[in-house]
Amino acid sequence: MNKSFRCSNRIYRAFLTTQSQPLLTSPVPTQENITRLILEQKSATQALQTFRWASNIRNFTHNQSTYRALIRMLCNFRRFDCVHHLLDEMPSSIGSTPDEDIFVTIVRGLGRTGMIKQVIKIPELVSKFEKKPTLKLYNSILDVLVKEDIDIAREFYRIKMMGNGIHGDDYTYGILMKGLCLTNRIGDGFKLLQVMKTRGITPNTVIYNTLIHALCKNGKVGRARSLMRDLVEPSDVTFNILISAYCGEGSLVQALVMLEKSFNKGYIPDVITVTKVVGLLCNNGRVSEAVELLERVEERGGIVDVVAYNTLINGFCRLGKVKVGCRLLKEMELKGCMPNADTYNGLISGLCDSKIFDLALEMFNEMKRVGINWNFVTYDTLIHGLCSGGRVENGLKILEVMKNDKRVSAFHISPYNGVIYGFYKENRLEESLAFIRKMENLFPRAVDRSMRILDFCENGNIGEARRIYDQMVGEGVMPSSLVYSNLVSGYCSKGCIKGAFELMNEMIGRGYLPVASTLNDVIILLCKQGKVGKASKLMEDIKGRGCLLDSGSYGPFIDVFCSRGDFHRAYMFFLQMVEKDEALFGDLSFDGKDKKSTYCWGFWTGCTELGCCTLPPGYGYGYGPKTGSYETVKGLIPLVLEFVTLPDFILADQLTSQDQAIQSLQFYVSTMYGATSKQDQIHVKTAIFIRSYTYLLQLFPFGLGLFSVFNAYLKRRIRCKGLNSLKYFIVAR
Repeated sequence: MNKSFRCSNRIYRAFLTTQSQPLLTSPVPTQENITRLILEQKSATQALQTFRWASNIRNFTHNQSTYRALIRMLCNFRRFDCVHHLLDEMPSSIGSTPDEDIFVTIVRGLGRTGMIKQVIKIPELVSKFEKKPTLKLYNSILDVLVKEDIDIAREFYRIKMMGNGIHGDDYTYGILMKGLCLTNRIGDGFKLLQVMKTRGITPNTVIYNTLIHALCKNGKVGRARSLMRDLVEPSDVTFNILISAYCGEGSLVQALVMLEKSFNKGYIPDVITVTKVVGLLCNNGRVSEAVELLERVEERGGIVDVVAYNTLINGFCRLGKVKVGCRLLKEMELKGCMPNADTYNGLISGLCDSKIFDLALEMFNEMKRVGINWNFVTYDTLIHGLCSGGRVENGLKILEVMKNDKRVSAFHISPYNGVIYGFYKENRLEESLAFIRKMENLFPRAVDRSMRILDFCENGNIGEARRIYDQMVGEGVMPSSLVYSNLVSGYCSKGCIKGAFELMNEMIGRGYLPVASTLNDVIILLCKQGKVGKASKLMEDIKGRGCLLDSGSYGPFIDVFCSRGDFHRAYMFFLQMVEKDEALFGDLSFDGKDKKSTYCWGFWTGCTELGCCTLPPGYGYGYGPKTGSYETVKGLIPLVLEFVTLPDFILADQLTSQDQAIQSLQFYVSTMYGATSKQDQIHVKTAIFIRSYTYLLQLFPFGLGLFSVFNAYLKRRIRCKGLNSLKYFIVAR
């Protein structure tokens, strides 16, 4: 009795707290008070106690609402045995049988627990109270069955509903359509659509949208758009579905067409759809149109959230317009859209990509000032950006800040790999190895595997190194750039180009660009195997990604083309190498002691012996594209008395190879001279001029070539050079 009394007092006090009016004016609780009180209980037992307590209150009677509240609580706690007792007592307690809402509550309760067989028997339970199941009840049962098994739902519809003469309404068919589309039975969905039309039921917009969504989900966007034409009045949901589908396919034009139709209908796409269109525009480099789209949505009263702005900011950053992104940050704040960590992370990433590291650090500090917490992405992005941009010391400082930040776990290896990548790009290999050893306390397994891989690569055991690498990746540990570099070089030393390419692709995919030495190993191997075209494509692709090349990247191409006798293509790569390394001519000596001079000497020997070299426009006659002057021409005459260098050889052969052009110039000048003379003096003066001009023009280039090559013979006693000078002497004569 004491326990029952305490429970009653507790319930009564709870009732007093729910009163909207003073107790004196409302001494007896209403059915709404008790209904709310029952639903607030934390267990089925407490709900039953509250119900029984209310039954003992003088002048209070339960109704359908209080019974329904109690049955709902019992179903939530799977007390279905008590539910049946309550149904049986209702006729005697309140003088009426359970209404359809109570049975619908039971159906939903059974459906949440997966008791499908009991759900199907509900119409029989209704008949027990001498009542006929309503269409609403059948639809609720059908809705539960569709979520469980569409075949059971279709059988229930045919046998239980149609068998009892209930064909259903548009809501019934909408439930069936949802079930068919969830299981990708689109063909059956179209059949159901036709059945509705034959029975005189006009499919509503929800049914069409369900089928349109299923078509789009299965990649049949064109068929979905055709189906939309059957709609008398498409809804905003219809346009959202189609616009999102076109964005998923990358069909920007179609998405924009549907978006314009949506605006013309007076509909404003939801923020998710707008964000998808903004993202697609940014991916196609049309960020200005994305800005206009957001402005149009805002003008029409649509919602533009921080995700949409972040998408736009990231679009500007990818195009290198990071300062525009910073301005957008201020604009969204003025419009009341507060930025989040993702906003700043995108800007920091863009600033690092644009090499504006000081502003990136300032943005990092600004996050703290405005009350936005740094997260792991913030640290990882900034550390990787700083280290890859040559600011390793700054990256190490940010790493220390991350270690002291208790909100961020320090047990993520990605920022540490970013530091290693910075050392690797600057060829500070000893420091990178020392840093890896310092990581041993935090990442003992990763460090152990990395050091073993490096040792195996150094000893030439690439198979064992690859096995350990596969273990690392299988465990979800991201290898460092140093590991990738050694594996790639190891595969190249073994002549396995497939393994080298595979690992280089993985390396680039993880954001680590190979340095020139790593890339050169792959290029050399490809050229040795005769795959020069593939090597050239690789070099162009890596160069386009921002990888810095050196003269050794071009040397293998020059070597291969010279060995093939294709000196024109060799010269093209030679010029690219010269552009890359401007100090080439300054310190080049043909002693064969370094690769650079060896490649140049091999290239030059072949070109001069065969006379195949032709300079492209902008490089002939000693013209410097950067200086805009003709230094080689001006210094040509004194150089013929000294041992000539490679540029002078190139110039001499180029001048002699232009004999035909010189003769054309001679003819042009002679003609113009004759045309301006008096008629009676034409023959005499023209003849004298032509003879003099011809000797001068022929003597200059060939004489220059003769002295240059013969001087090389005198200085170095290279017999082939002495013989080579004869050709200039013969032609000059």
